[in-house]
Amino acid sequence: MLENKEGQQIPEANFTVKDDQGLHPLSSKKVFDGKKVIAFSLPGAFTPTCSSTHLPRYEELHDVFRKHGVDDIVCISVNDAFVMEAWGQNQRAKNVKLLADGNGEFSEKMGLLVDKSNIGFGKRSWRYSMLVNDGKIEKMFIEPQKDGDPFEVSDAETMLNHIAPNAKKPAEVTIFSKPGCPFCKEAKELLQEKGFRFEEIELSGPVSYATLRAVTGESTAPQIYMDGLHIKGLSGLKKHFGL
Repeated sequence: MLENKEGQQIPEANFTVKDDQGLHPLSSKKVFDGKKVIAFSLPGAFTPTCSSTHLPRYEELHDVFRKHGVDDIVCISVNDAFVMEAWGQNQRAKNVKLLADGNGEFSEKMGLLVDKSNIGFGKRSWRYSMLVNDGKIEKMFIEPQKDGDPFEVSDAETMLNHIAPNAKKPAEVTIFSKPGCPFCKEAKELLQEKGFRFEEIELSGPVSYATLRAVTGESTAPQIYMDGLHIKGLSGLKKHFGL
């Protein structure tokens, strides 16, 4: 049975981080003391659920969490620091701090180090999230113990609903753009000016104008979607903002 450690202090352990000067130890006290921190732990970098949903959604909601009193968000995995750095670059993670628990020291002291040798992973962390205030665990969401890789309660939405159930979430924005297109450039600048983050899909390589027509029904760039609503091009975006 995996232990819920709500009300307890974070165990003392060292993570490893990599920067331009090399590898450095980072104590759990340095990560958690004197701050309100969301930590979520997962089985491994570059694995499907971790890469498609778990890390990206915490990254997307970072600013919302900050508005509601969270100082830092950290992601913990039993991987080495080189792998964590490469995964962070691959995921374009600018806000969530990735911490390598390479020896599983922290995960073991949390009572959440599990054996995944049956899939060739060795010992890894069970998937969970927690809210830590000045080194004390206020809330934990631990995935249920069942086969596979359950992902039901440690997600960013569940944590946000616990911290601020009425919080306004940022719009999900996607823009199809063309390299060198002045209208695309203006549209992106306008979105940034209005405080919107966006996913950009460039019309190059495998994403062709045929793809653009198939998806949007239009043949010019940019084409913009906000929360699933097709805003169309730059003029549509200006109209949406009342300009």
